[in-house]
Amino acid sequence: MIVDEPIRIRQLQALNILAESGTMSLTAKAMNISQPAVSRLLADLSKELGYPLFSRSGRRLTLTREAQYLLPEIQRIFGAMGQIRNLRQNIQSGTSGHLKIACLPGFSTSHLPGVVADFLSARPETTVTIEPDRPERILDWVIGEQYDCGITDGFRSHHALDSKTIPIRCVCVFPEGHRLASKSIIHPEDLAGERIAHDRFGSEFYLRLRDILDAAGIAMDNFIETRQFTCACELAAKGVCVSVVSELDAKQYAGRGVGFRPFSANITHQLSLVWPNHKSTSILTLEFLGLFEKSLQPFALPEG
Repeated sequence: MIVDEPIRIRQLQALNILAESGTMSLTAKAMNISQPAVSRLLADLSKELGYPLFSRSGRRLTLTREAQYLLPEIQRIFGAMGQIRNLRQNIQSGTSGHLKIACLPGFSTSHLPGVVADFLSARPETTVTIEPDRPERILDWVIGEQYDCGITDGFRSHHALDSKTIPIRCVCVFPEGHRLASKSIIHPEDLAGERIAHDRFGSEFYLRLRDILDAAGIAMDNFIETRQFTCACELAAKGVCVSVVSELDAKQYAGRGVGFRPFSANITHQLSLVWPNHKSTSILTLEFLGLFEKSLQPFALPEG
């Protein structure tokens, strides 16, 4: 069986430079090798292609019609290689690549877009996928490496994930002009008689809020159950209810029909950033996580 020898990049490089320089000496100088080495590269390439590559006219070499036909493809190869080198440098420096983020639905339309916009402003070659879903699905995706990182809540731990949990302050939201607007801080007993939109039954946040209200002698009004704080804020804006939500979400509704005040009880929204720990985390992912965590600091309780 006859096996064709593979064409080598150095052979193509020699022909490409020869097309520009026209002489063996200038080609050898550009490649930092000897003229006999250039001659050998071109002779081997000619043999492997099955046709001559140039003709001589004194010291000048002129490409054959076949070589001229081949030249645009060679130049495309070197152009692509240059793009690959640039892309590699961008990936290594964290300025290029593709980032896949799974997040809670409320974040996809509130806080996250602003952070992503800031992130991309310094990384114009980067592309991003944002996929909102419930916490269980977010964990499945990140554990399965379908997404680079996740933004979720109610997370405890998983052997396949690294994580950072940030406790976010909570406030009481209410419709503009509501009686609670006259207070500088809202206590649990101030919610007596109010229709309350709350987190889903059984969630840690719901159970904590229920215990706080029980201790104050306030029965939890099971008026509206919603997974998302943003939904509770929308309902408050329409005059339907009051709610206890993260300050991060409440801020998004300032001046949009919603007022809010600090809530005196000890309750926080435990927001977690998660990413796979069984593979090397990309620079792009780490830089995004760092920027997102920084964006939460105005709303986070001090550590310790």
